[in-house]
This record gives sequence, structure tokens and C-alpha cells, in this order.
Amino acid sequence: MRDEVRERAETYFGDVSPSHDWQHVRRVARLAETLADEYDPDEDVLFAAVWLHDIGRAKEDRGEIEDHAEWGATEAADILRDLGADDDTVEAVQHCIRAHRYSNDVEPETREAEILSDADNLDALGAVGVARTFVYGGELGQPMHDPDLPPEADDTETGETQFNHLHKKVLSLRDRMYTDAGREIAAARSEYVAEFAGRFEREVAGDA
Repeated sequence: MRDEVRERAETYFGDVSPSHDWQHVRRVARLAETLADEYDPDEDVLFAAVWLHDIGRAKEDRGEIEDHAEWGATEAADILRDLGADDDTVEAVQHCIRAHRYSNDVEPETREAEILSDADNLDALGAVGVARTFVYGGELGQPMHDPDLPPEADDTETGETQFNHLHKKVLSLRDRMYTDAGREIAAARSEYVAEFAGRFEREVAGDA
């Protein structure tokens, strides 16, 4: 069923933001594989959730829905039942999808949900995370950087500039890991982001 779920999920990514496109989902899948090697998750549940976790993202970006995770969980149930999944599998996948969203108050209660959450957040860290940050900011028309608004003076939750977003959200992801394996990868990726941010500031100041 895993391949069938993947094929159905991909159809939802025809016109989406590059920061949340099908390549993002594929990266999350590879990270989930890495994390799953350290544990013993139900891989049918895990990878159904991985492929389906962002199927509502395009609708949210277009303003058609408020919460892509909640909409995606409902849509995922229809897809999975159509493919013959049992109720326990459907409910487990729905929980994973609801719990993966950064801004939701849904805590992962299963190993599969923890792995999806960690894998999704890890893709927002490191070199890929830096690239996604600036791509998404460009789509929204947000400023890349404002030297008159350093992160410590920015009182918004996620940052008024993309540079500030690195400090306010991206670098906080390390503390949101649920698995030891995720924390290990997050530590290395966070170190890269911090090094990038430091170099960015030096270059903006005119340093070599």
C-alpha cells in the first residue's frame, strides 16, 4: 500500500511553493528512513503519514483552509480507506499528520508521530533549512535582512525578516526533537545554521 499512498499523495503537489513541494516530502521520507533505523516503528503508518503530511499545504498557502494538518488528516483518511486501510491505521496516520505541524498544540503520542515530526523539522534545519527560509521569504515578499532590526529587537514570533526567522524559529527546532537520533542530527544542522548566520552578519558589516 505504501507505493499507492505515495502515488496518490504526489497528485496534491502540482502547484505548490518550492519550500513545501514534493521534493520536501521526499527529503522528509529519507530522514524518516534514517530515524526509523534506530527504532521499530510501524512503517506502514509512518510512511503513509510521511507521504500525506503536507497534502493540504497548497490549499493553506492559497488561503483556502486555515490548517493544512487538520485538513490533511481528514483527506488522508479518505485516501487510506479508499486503498483498504483499517481503522487503526487510519487513526494512527491522522494523529501523525495532526501532530507534525510546528504551530499546532498536538503533541506526538506515538513513535511514528515523533519520527514524522522530527524528520519534518530536520528538513527546516541545516543548509536545506537555510535555503527554504529564504525561498519562502522571497515568495511572501518579506525582506531578507534589516540591519536596523536585529533579532533581539524583533518582537514578532517568527521574525520580520528572513535572517531574524533563522534565529527565532529555525534555531529553536533543535529543542523540538522527540527522538535521540533526531537530536543528534539537529545538533549538527543547528551548528551549520548558527555558523551561516554569523558569517551573514560579518558580510553585511563589510567584513571579508
